[in-house]
Amino acid sequence: MSNPFYAAFLLALEAQKVVELRLVRIAWGGAEAQAEMVSMVGEKVVAAMEAANTLMTGGSHDDVITRYRDLVAANVRRLTA
Repeated sequence: MSNPFYAAFLLALEAQKVVELRLVRIAWGGAEAQAEMVSMVGEKVVAAMEAANTLMTGGSHDDVITRYRDLVAANVRRLTA
């Protein structure tokens, strides 16, 4: 993507969809809600470690944003299936 600000803006919009979908799942309660909360925390830890590793090994912020967008898209697919 040529404009990193545009990519970051899209990430913010796409992440809001995941927040919405997760809140709905959590609101329904039960085992699925609990599993979603555990998954949510674990995913954030792994994604943060991956981002730090990317930056420490010479990757760019654009690389990190691209990877986060891939992860967000995967969550949208999973949560809407």
